Amino acid sequence: MKYALLNPRWTFEGSTYFGCTQAHFPLELLSAREFLRAAGHEVFLIDALMENLSPEQVTPRLDAFGEDFLVIPTAPSYLFWRCPQPELRVPRQWVAALDRRSKIVAIGPHGSVTPQSTLEKTGADIVLRGEPDQTLPQLASLPWDMIAGCCWRDAQTGAYCSAPGLGVVDMQAVPTLDYSDYPVERHHHLHHIFANNGADHLHHGAEVEFARGCPYSCTFCNKTLFRNKYRERRLDAVIAEIDQLIARGVDYIYFIDEIFGVGKQVRQLLEEIAKRPVSIGFQSRIDLWDEAGLDLLARAHCVSFECGIESITDEGRDAMNKNCRISTDRITELLLYARQRIPWVQANLIKVAEDDPQQVAAWQANLKAHGVWVSEPVPMFPFPGSPEYVTTFGAQPDEAAWERAHAHYLQSFTDKGWSDVQEQRPLRLTELEAQPEDLACASC
Repeated sequence: MKYALLNPRWTFEGSTYFGCTQAHFPLELLSAREFLRAAGHEVFLIDALMENLSPEQVTPRLDAFGEDFLVIPTAPSYLFWRCPQPELRVPRQWVAALDRRSKIVAIGPHGSVTPQSTLEKTGADIVLRGEPDQTLPQLASLPWDMIAGCCWRDAQTGAYCSAPGLGVVDMQAVPTLDYSDYPVERHHHLHHIFANNGADHLHHGAEVEFARGCPYSCTFCNKTLFRNKYRERRLDAVIAEIDQLIARGVDYIYFIDEIFGVGKQVRQLLEEIAKRPVSIGFQSRIDLWDEAGLDLLARAHCVSFECGIESITDEGRDAMNKNCRISTDRITELLLYARQRIPWVQANLIKVAEDDPQQVAAWQANLKAHGVWVSEPVPMFPFPGSPEYVTTFGAQPDEAAWERAHAHYLQSFTDKGWSDVQEQRPLRLTELEAQPEDLACASC
């Protein structure tokens, strides 16, 4: 069978999306390609975002390949499946514009929680819930009702059908990703690197996945349905991938792991990176590190260290089920120690009722005076699939979950203000998904 894997050109006008809008490696597609190839299928990967392609430019490539399945994610890169844009405008418009006769397969966080709605909104033929890396090859070899998390409409009756479960990947089976025919050199973006942060020597960025999932159960984290249980890849596969990227000119790697620093092989990974001409960045928890670990990060050329603090009080952290076992004073001490060794240290806060705004401001001012960047407390979106959704609405998500969560978010924060990395006048979800867009515009 022939599989075409397409990363569309993402846009976010009017969205509440607060992830990075730059192009990143579509690691979910690159990983799936390895499993598809191993199963004997022909695979054609197109990254329309990285190459700035329109549907009109993609169509001839697909015609020449003649795919049986066209796979499209509903959110940009595994890096942002935890905080995706609520709307399905882009995949819906790309499916319509391409007008393929092949089977359209939607993967991503939306279909993982609302598969029927995702089928209807995007016009896809199939939705795969959970992690699709290893379930995609099964579409060609198994009855769909035997594929974990597979959802579709019966071709004759139009009835909605679904197989139980979720796709879950054996991370030990994920090999070194192949970048030999991928436009690595186009990826100039350095994720979570900012001006004047001591990393001006860096030029080419890349993203790498060392581990997937997280052992914690913070209420706000949207990982339950597609990247839950913590699993590490083989160290040799990851090191070989890093060496391949360095050979292509990459000098900065951002690890997309939900929680970098948990696993048994992290220290060994860092020791290997310390031997190589590459800098790193990642997202973590400060309570996973001590002074010795932070010293190791410095030796491994860490230049961007982002920490989810969430609340400056034990009560606030407990309310979010952070399971943080150190005090705010110790958090502060470690952040300051990290900043003495790492050019960019960031502490993220969430708006919680338990935190007094004046105390938050004083804590921010102290850290900022020592060079640690501290976010303004950001509003919490009750992502469908997160514990926060169940707490907010008193029930598990149904097919209207994205509409319900988005309306609640707009109502809660219109007067309180939005994050400084968000659209300041977001549209309602129905407006977002109905908004026309000139997909052929090469300047978007």
